[in-house]
Amino acid sequence: MDLPVLPPVRPMLAKSVKKIPPDMQYEGKWDGFRAIVFRDGPEVELTSRTGKSLTRYFPELADALLGNLPQRCVLDGEIVITRDGRLDFDALTERIHPAASRVKLLAGQTPASFIAFDLLALGDASLMATGQAVRRERLTASLADAGPPVHVAPATTDAALAEEWFRTFEGAGLDGVVAKPLGLPYLPNERAMYKIKHERTADVVVAGYRLHRSGPVVGSLLLGLYDGEGTLQHVGVCAAFSMKRRAELVTELESLRMESAEGHPWAAWAQEAAHETARLPGAPSRWSGKRDLSWIPLRPERVLEVAYDHMENGARFRHTTQWRRWRPDRDPRSCTYEQLDEPAGPGLADILGA
Repeated sequence: MDLPVLPPVRPMLAKSVKKIPPDMQYEGKWDGFRAIVFRDGPEVELTSRTGKSLTRYFPELADALLGNLPQRCVLDGEIVITRDGRLDFDALTERIHPAASRVKLLAGQTPASFIAFDLLALGDASLMATGQAVRRERLTASLADAGPPVHVAPATTDAALAEEWFRTFEGAGLDGVVAKPLGLPYLPNERAMYKIKHERTADVVVAGYRLHRSGPVVGSLLLGLYDGEGTLQHVGVCAAFSMKRRAELVTELESLRMESAEGHPWAAWAQEAAHETARLPGAPSRWSGKRDLSWIPLRPERVLEVAYDHMENGARFRHTTQWRRWRPDRDPRSCTYEQLDEPAGPGLADILGA
């Protein structure tokens, strides 16, 4: 490739804020794989936010990008897969597979789309030093004739409309809203944008913990919710603590510690086949590699209130939850999926067609 901007490029990032700031460009916050796309004539390359190639995992996108992008360009955007009108992050993770035959099969069954939201280079010109508003104009003009599965992310400078998007887009699986200063140049790997994400709370059962890599203190709490059949399902973790608090938690949870997992609701966690029928901690993962996934079982008698953004397929927390408080007034058996919000709103096709 011979482009004015060459890989690797780390994407520009966003810092979390509580409210939508005024006088900016606003977009939905997509929940997919962030990707920088490089196209030079017949060559196309998709790279991840860490600079690794994603091209082999999304062959259908490589072909679609060749058919929809300008001959020479560099784009920032998101790779997404939809199912039943919502973003499906699980389907994306299934693509990171070593077998080309498996990737090809999934490309046909659950084809991906690319949502473009920034333009870093066009022709022989780098746009990295150009302001956000101008880059947006060039992006929409250069992709005016693009069609599915290549899309331009909806954007607005109307803060009231951004507030409406924040309320309604979650029904399609979006994370929230991103705000970009209008004069902002493209700053790789810098948190120069702003993200406003949804937050809810839930009461969950603390059923175990993993040790921190630094020593015998809590690394993460393992959280559970009871399903309709009364089975405690592993739904995620709570992990952001100071080192002092990690040590305190070991003492606080000592009375609940079990000698072994025998008799624990997740006793079968080490059996690979068990993960096919239940949600248990320690599931084999292409992401975890050889990382130690062992954990210390606790009697599931302690309830914790946590904050979360949204659920993945209604089954588990999409991201690490945030500690709020112990709930000694709650019965662990009352911590069920029924307490969780199920956001409603327009489907993804409606959002992209707006």
